[in-house]
Amino acid sequence: MQAWSGGERLHLGAEAEVISGTWHGRPAVLKKRRPRGWRHPDLDASLTKKRMTNEVKLTIWLARRGAPVPAIWDVDIDESKIIMERIEGKPLIEILQSNEHDEKLLIDVGKAIRELHRNAVNHGDLSTNNILITNQREVVLIDLGLSSREYDLEGFGIDLHVLHEILRASHPEVKGAMDLVLKGYIALDEELGEPIAAPGGLPPSALEVTTRLNQIMMRVRYHGG
Repeated sequence: MQAWSGGERLHLGAEAEVISGTWHGRPAVLKKRRPRGWRHPDLDASLTKKRMTNEVKLTIWLARRGAPVPAIWDVDIDESKIIMERIEGKPLIEILQSNEHDEKLLIDVGKAIRELHRNAVNHGDLSTNNILITNQREVVLIDLGLSSREYDLEGFGIDLHVLHEILRASHPEVKGAMDLVLKGYIALDEELGEPIAAPGGLPPSALEVTTRLNQIMMRVRYHGG
């Protein structure tokens, strides 16, 4: 890790600490997973290793396929550290709160999510904190620690439902936000055609996923009301 030069702390959460710096002179961030004191140390170490390995493998695989994720430059599983490129920009939550968004941006968010799903990867924690908007207005998806390779419609539908609930609860002033996200989600399949097989099977189409999202939303309303 000698090639790493650390700077300021960008984020301190329950799961991880994120520090800015440079890696061989290039802007980078170091993500270090934090011990969860309420878990047995052996179980915590096992879960941390599993999540890190999963995040690294899927992020690297997605990056090679041109998906909108950061590049990973170095990994130390024993020290629970990942060094990756620093994405210059803001999380979507800040963009929405400061009213810096427009329709095209939300459509592009939908397209970015669809790129993951077309590669049979379910994000697992699709919040507005984990969607970065670069200074060039490009969308990058981060924090794939809970991601998985999926071929089941339910997982992709839940990904979209999580984002829908967050937009509804935290950003109610942004009218039609999820409609624009779904517009972009469906548009990518229209532009690129049906998804091709990924390792393990054929990912579902955008239309199939949005149909399942509607079913999930109906279930939630029924059980909630």
